[in-house]
Amino acid sequence: MKDTSFDPSTYLWLPAPATKWDEALPVGNGRLGGMVFGGVDEERIQLNENTYWTGGPYSTVVAGGAKVLPELQRLVFSGKYLEAHNLFGRKLMGYPVEQQKYQSLANLHLFLAHRGQATDYRRALDLETGIASVTYTVNGVTYRREVFSSAPDQAVVVRLTASKLGSISLKANLRGVRNQAHSNYGTDYFHMDPVGADGLAVTGKSADYLGVAGKLKYEGRIKATAEGGTVHTEGVDLVVKDADAVTLVFVAATNFVNYKDVSADQHHRVEGYLAALRNKSYSTLKDAAIKDYKGLFDRVTLKLASTENSYLPITERKEKAQTSPDPSLAALVYNFGRYILISSSRPGSQPANLQGIWNDDMNPSWDSKYTTNINTEMNYWPADSSNLGDLTEPLFRLIREVSGQGAQVAKEHYGARGWVFHQNTDLWRVAAPMDGPSWGTFTVGGAWLCTHLWEHYEYSQDKEFLKKALPLIEGSVQFFLDFLVKDPSGKWLVTNPSTSPENFPDGGGNGPFFDEVTGSMQPGTTICAGSSIDMEILHDLFGYYLKAADALAYKSPILAKVKEARARLVPPQIGADGSLQEWADDWKSLEKNHRHFSHLYGLYPGRVLWDKRTPELVDAYKKVLEERGDGGMGFSMVWKMALWARLGDGNRAHNIYQRYLLEQNCAQLFARCGRAMQVDGTLGATAALTEMLMQSHAGYIHLLPALPSEWKDGEFDGVCARGAFQLDFKWSGGKVKKLRVLSKAGEVCRVRAGLPMRVSCQGKTVESKELPDGVIEFATVKGESYELQPI
Repeated sequence: MKDTSFDPSTYLWLPAPATKWDEALPVGNGRLGGMVFGGVDEERIQLNENTYWTGGPYSTVVAGGAKVLPELQRLVFSGKYLEAHNLFGRKLMGYPVEQQKYQSLANLHLFLAHRGQATDYRRALDLETGIASVTYTVNGVTYRREVFSSAPDQAVVVRLTASKLGSISLKANLRGVRNQAHSNYGTDYFHMDPVGADGLAVTGKSADYLGVAGKLKYEGRIKATAEGGTVHTEGVDLVVKDADAVTLVFVAATNFVNYKDVSADQHHRVEGYLAALRNKSYSTLKDAAIKDYKGLFDRVTLKLASTENSYLPITERKEKAQTSPDPSLAALVYNFGRYILISSSRPGSQPANLQGIWNDDMNPSWDSKYTTNINTEMNYWPADSSNLGDLTEPLFRLIREVSGQGAQVAKEHYGARGWVFHQNTDLWRVAAPMDGPSWGTFTVGGAWLCTHLWEHYEYSQDKEFLKKALPLIEGSVQFFLDFLVKDPSGKWLVTNPSTSPENFPDGGGNGPFFDEVTGSMQPGTTICAGSSIDMEILHDLFGYYLKAADALAYKSPILAKVKEARARLVPPQIGADGSLQEWADDWKSLEKNHRHFSHLYGLYPGRVLWDKRTPELVDAYKKVLEERGDGGMGFSMVWKMALWARLGDGNRAHNIYQRYLLEQNCAQLFARCGRAMQVDGTLGATAALTEMLMQSHAGYIHLLPALPSEWKDGEFDGVCARGAFQLDFKWSGGKVKKLRVLSKAGEVCRVRAGLPMRVSCQGKTVESKELPDGVIEFATVKGESYELQPI
């Protein structure tokens, strides 16, 4: 009989244990992460601590590179792209050319003394509580495991119970992870030790990499508490016999203080965590973790219709959703993204990296770093709209920290004031160009991050926050005022060197060549002047700076220069075929369906299309989307969802969403980037689904702007809009039936709901006026709620 006792928008389950890492279920508290495999005879929980990386504090700044910048710019403007590429590689690349890697900390193995075949197996993740569970029956005894990562108690907690007393016997083993690829085998090996009669420890240090000495030391500890039965250690094993129930707590720490300081005592930290846990029962730990988690997760609810398929295992749901409607699956995808953000980004933690906080590889894909030519930004796209704006603190701290080396790079590499940051950084906040000239010439990574500072203000209207953010924005603006140069026509200002991330144009590469930096053949070079994404990001950066100065009545001698420079940025260019140009020249991509389509930034998440909107420009953006198709990597597909939502085509966005679930999704809803899990698509999907149901970028709140035909009925409560508004709204038959608006800052509210609405507050009619396109405008008072009903 099918189990329909759960909410399919907040619960996912699988009928078998994970057979590989990216099928496991994630738990996290921002700092400590775990991946739960759910085995019957052997449970494996892979563990991470978010400050465990290779290396130690270091710098990639290379002095004196700015001397060759004028010659490099001359080569680019002369069309000598390969010469410019090689000069950049020799004189302007950071050193080391690569960066450090996020590492796997440990694995907890539980060898369980079962005899017999397991039946009624279920592995589940309850997004309402943040608890992963495993249940099954062997010889008439039902076994259950619960795993969660507690933010209040800074521990991963594992609870084992059984329906029959005295049925739990196991051997636990806490293992470090060998860094075969990058460590010194003779000196960097981890140590495993027993701790008393009821504990295990694993200790070690970070690997040396790229000539950067490994300076991090770590310790992980397991402590067991059994109800009934016995607990003891045998060498590096912890043995439990005939217990009624067992609670295992895992705590861990490194000596990391900040990106410049590794002077902490990891052992002292671990002892402190364990001391705080002493005498706390499992129910106390569980209740505190759930209360903390629900304080974030319960801020928003999305309800879409359930069907018979909604109660199937998640892998079957995704397959059947291709041909049979399951609207609540979209709500589950939305909620899973919020769960991942809550689990991988908390105030005081590191920001979510390419894999959030979950990584089992000592040589992970793309180093599991912070990639800022879209991926890190996408991780935080849903934060403010999904009422989790406080979880952006780690990102904003990263911006502050990376601006330190960023100022040195600006001076030494470019001869400029302010600060600059390129396409990647790591735990140590290095800022110079890396990987090679084809990637490193992306100078607007820091500028893109700065747009998040303004967006957060848009959602919060918090002027104290904006005051603290303004110096960072101004520092980025100052760099580009110095870095921008006139193009050969003298009409426009452009970035030079420039690139459109990771994409090789047919007109700029001059054919395949041997790259002196990477030591490999390349299809060409990406180097250019004034790529479209550069111009679009700077349009926003300069515009947001001017708005911030106005909001704060801030006076600066550079304001006039910023206005003038913004007016001279190359505007969006439409090519001969009617599509938006990716480069200042009318070049095409060597790869027809390239995973990046960076020039569409101005449609989403940027503002250029909305500031310069014409029918021809809308068509030019749309033509690029048609040319690139609906496939791609996970992050590509969810970005396309958001772009089509901005264009008002909900069914096209929905089709891509379905394809994403089938082609670029792991078993438990983690997004993939081709061969590897990446959380950017997971989090981007939450943002894209929001854009289908509510948008607020155009100066008003637009309800159901891109509603797919399958989602005729639904309810969205707690979602946030720019202007510091929180919304609860319900629709039926594709039409808004009611709307409640909470005003957090007392701003004027404008709403487009698709039909005339009456506004009231505390039962009294509120005066409103109708603007073009059916937009309703009314004044609000901070802290008051307003009801809007169709007339």
